Amino acid sequence: MKGDLRRMWVIVFFDLPVTTKPHRTAAARFRNDLLNDGYLMLQFSVYARMCRAQEAVDKHIRRIQGLCPSVGSIRALQVTDKQYARMKILLGNRTPDECTGGQQLLFF
Repeated sequence: MKGDLRRMWVIVFFDLPVTTKPHRTAAARFRNDLLNDGYLMLQFSVYARMCRAQEAVDKHIRRIQGLCPSVGSIRALQVTDKQYARMKILLGNRTPDECTGGQQLLFF
């Protein structure tokens, strides 16, 4: 595409320990950092963010790497906007933020 302006989503999945107070604090900080960086919570340990191009995806993945706590499991998946739109919700509904999130991010 011209100028690589293909909209992409970064989906972050994580499993962080919460058995001690320091672990709970680190997990809460990581979730809050994701929210502050424009991610939408899809489920408690699954967050997603729209990016305008591959450069933005790479930037946000590097940013996540800098936010990772010292223990746990964190994964990032990159998908196109079209692939994201094909996601099937098997139980429950889209959150209000998820329904409007993509459009809001395009205007910032």
